Amino acid sequence: MCGIVGIIGSQPVAAELYDSLIHLQHRGQDAAGIITCNQRFHIHKGHGLVREIFAQDDMDQLTGNLGVAHTRYPTAGGYSEQEIQPFWICAPYGIAMAHNGNLVNKTQLAEKLCKTHLRHLNTSSDSEVLLNLFADGLTTKHAINTSAEFFEQVCQAVTSIFNQAEGSYSIIATIIGKGLVAFRDPHGIRPLVYGERQHENGDCDRIFASETTMFYPLGFSNINNVKPGEVIYIDEHGQVFKRQLTQQKFSPCVFEYIYFSRPDAKLDDISVYRARLRIGQNLAKLWQKTYPDTLPDVVIPAPFTSNTAALAFANAIGVRYSEGLYKNPFIGRTFIMSDQQQRKRSVRYKLVPQETEIRDKKVLVVDDSIVRGTTSREIVKMVREFGAKEIYFASTCPPIKFPCFYGIDIPTRKELIAADKTVEEIRQYLQVDKLLYQTIEALEEAITRKGDHHIDRPCMACLDGCYISGNINPKKMHAMEQERHCHKRKSVKEPT
Repeated sequence: MCGIVGIIGSQPVAAELYDSLIHLQHRGQDAAGIITCNQRFHIHKGHGLVREIFAQDDMDQLTGNLGVAHTRYPTAGGYSEQEIQPFWICAPYGIAMAHNGNLVNKTQLAEKLCKTHLRHLNTSSDSEVLLNLFADGLTTKHAINTSAEFFEQVCQAVTSIFNQAEGSYSIIATIIGKGLVAFRDPHGIRPLVYGERQHENGDCDRIFASETTMFYPLGFSNINNVKPGEVIYIDEHGQVFKRQLTQQKFSPCVFEYIYFSRPDAKLDDISVYRARLRIGQNLAKLWQKTYPDTLPDVVIPAPFTSNTAALAFANAIGVRYSEGLYKNPFIGRTFIMSDQQQRKRSVRYKLVPQETEIRDKKVLVVDDSIVRGTTSREIVKMVREFGAKEIYFASTCPPIKFPCFYGIDIPTRKELIAADKTVEEIRQYLQVDKLLYQTIEALEEAITRKGDHHIDRPCMACLDGCYISGNINPKKMHAMEQERHCHKRKSVKEPT
């Protein structure tokens, strides 16, 4: 999962791209980059948090009224600086691209580009594959004189990607001398939103981003979501061209609402905060049905992404809500960390139980999900050490049984605790008195209950094994898991 943003305006955009990355930092803490352009590209990238990468001298070099930026944690590609987005290519025109998502047929496409199209790929990233596919589609031998003609060429290039690329991809690209292009895969798996900012003199700045989180502080109005299969082109004079090139089942990722997006975001006309409230309400109903004779003394969230659902859960069952675990906000997300030992150690660094809220109480912990079980087990252990009488555990997400191949680092089945364990076996592993998982039906209902979203069904492949793109069968899944395993072993040896 990554965060992407692109801005085209009447003033230099580097500072606002930086501010946007700060608002997207929760989507990736591994690396970040900014590319701006006027008649040439200006680039700065690095490993770490956004505030650690960009010094004032770096920002001063990022000139131009058009640019894209990216913050990431890697699910494909390597960890060297060459793998950090945005990527750029010199021909045709000069194109810089930021991508959020994951291709499941990257290897086949890369081989085709190298052997048939004689293109050189300098990284193992699927984003570079997409950049070269896009550049290939824009290559033409005849003159293009108007923005309308160029938009037709863009539509042909994006259609070619739709016909070849399998998986998830939200894309923002700057093209020197032409403007800004944004498009979203035909199923809309990864989010992409569009905003505008009007000036008194009539100028209008435009922004595309993974979330709306930076719109208000930067003065942008939320105009719309980029539709699945839609491409939008804004030329250097501010003309807007858009077209939905294909329409397939709209299946945005369910994990955006459970975990990844910031609660103040609005995606596909659904408030993430309200969706999490409804998720908590549905989980509470299930608790009362499953354990009608069990009432905890206190409900505490595993902060921060489960706070909203835990609050709704506590209100629904009439029990006090308490932030019984204090979270150090300067520790990264344990879900993203690369190995079990690091993940286990980090839980105690970032979470400190509050004894007054726990001792001699029946404590119900609400967490957004249980992936490997390492973090959940460590939380339970800490709560028990601080004197809880009984410990119950409720997950707002159903059991995660399958890997995600669309851009979230939900790993191989071997690493997923629910892939080969029953709920009772997981309860025993976590060492809790009672365990409850949300159901798939209740989760889907909570997310889609409100909003003019036109969602056919959220992508829940990690829960039910129903992969919407890529024709993923058991044989292909095994091959991709093996590729991930080899990549992980290789990446550990690489310098950071």
